[in-house]
Amino acid sequence: MRKSRTLRLLAGLLCAGTAVAACGTSSTSSSGGTGFTPPKLEPLAQLGQPEGALNVLAWPGYAEDGSNDPNVNWVTPFEQQTGCQVNVKTFGTSDEAVNLMKTGQYDVVSASGDASLRLIASGDVEPVNTALVPNYADVYDFLKNKPWNSVNNVAYGVPHGWGANVLTWRTDKVRPAPTSWSVMFDPNSPYKGKVIAYDSPIYIADAALYLMKHNPDLGIKNPYALDDKQFAAAVDLLKQQRPLVSEYWSDYLKESQALKNGDSVVGTAWQVTVNLTEGEGAPLASAVPSEGATGWSDTWMVAAKSAHKTCAYKWLDYIVSPKANAQVAEYFGEAPANSKACAQMSDPKFCDSYHAGDAAYASQIWYWTTPITQCVDGRTDVRCKDYGEWTRAWTEIKG
Repeated sequence: MRKSRTLRLLAGLLCAGTAVAACGTSSTSSSGGTGFTPPKLEPLAQLGQPEGALNVLAWPGYAEDGSNDPNVNWVTPFEQQTGCQVNVKTFGTSDEAVNLMKTGQYDVVSASGDASLRLIASGDVEPVNTALVPNYADVYDFLKNKPWNSVNNVAYGVPHGWGANVLTWRTDKVRPAPTSWSVMFDPNSPYKGKVIAYDSPIYIADAALYLMKHNPDLGIKNPYALDDKQFAAAVDLLKQQRPLVSEYWSDYLKESQALKNGDSVVGTAWQVTVNLTEGEGAPLASAVPSEGATGWSDTWMVAAKSAHKTCAYKWLDYIVSPKANAQVAEYFGEAPANSKACAQMSDPKFCDSYHAGDAAYASQIWYWTTPITQCVDGRTDVRCKDYGEWTRAWTEIKG
């Protein structure tokens, strides 16, 4: 596996944003409906001549041109094939991406689920005509027409890559192998002081997900849609967890080090962290526990005001093509979206490791989405806590 140094910048993935009627749900949910009406924008009807330029706004590691590593370059082949000269701007958080898109300077953006529906609601991106993206046909069906990339069954982008926040543990220290997040939340956990947890307000959703199964009387149906009582219960659970936690991680390399040296023996992690740590000799295992897991799914979207829409569509088709999608997935450390990408991987075990194409695995994931006051689980008689309130609570939780 090609180890990515770019994931360090994902620490701030979830940032406060404008309240829109976004929806966060697992991929087993009904498809493509969010309950809000976006601005009326039409997708591109047909391709024209390439305009010769493309301004790309991307997570680090999604649009590599060889400037960071001469051996990592899928932008130059795109330029050679299309004549579209690419200018790449990277961002460190979804909030930064949303603000940059408002400038109108970018043609395409790689948006995570906490940004995509904000961009749709503000009219900064437009629907995508998937008929103009031939490689879209090979994207796994379980990633298409989902609440984080579609509205009312209209596609607003092309799925790119995804992953889960898994439970990981030192197999020489944690026995028997855990099957529940209780190993991190139970106040009587034998691993007190050895638990490592994700450092972000969005981690409140992990607590809510746990309560969905272990305190069903709360009535939580969606970990991103929490009313006052539900939110208070999730916050209390995280305060209760605090004495168990050795440290909160935002840099996956630091988490890897903590697991490797034994400062922490169990925690929430990305699969890339697990693979890296195992590769350096630490006895580590990982799984999605019985309660499920949170995670991310990213989407390439087209700016409504793009002056280079043919080049934009050329990029969408190229970046989700088998070879390019494989290159990005391996470099970044995530499952690819294209069903034919696995045949292009340099590591034949990569797709098994990242559960590529595993719809059953993906169905256990509740993908990151910005919490908003309008309850995205369909309730209309209560107000849900928004991300600003999650942020304030997280500061209180950490003390």
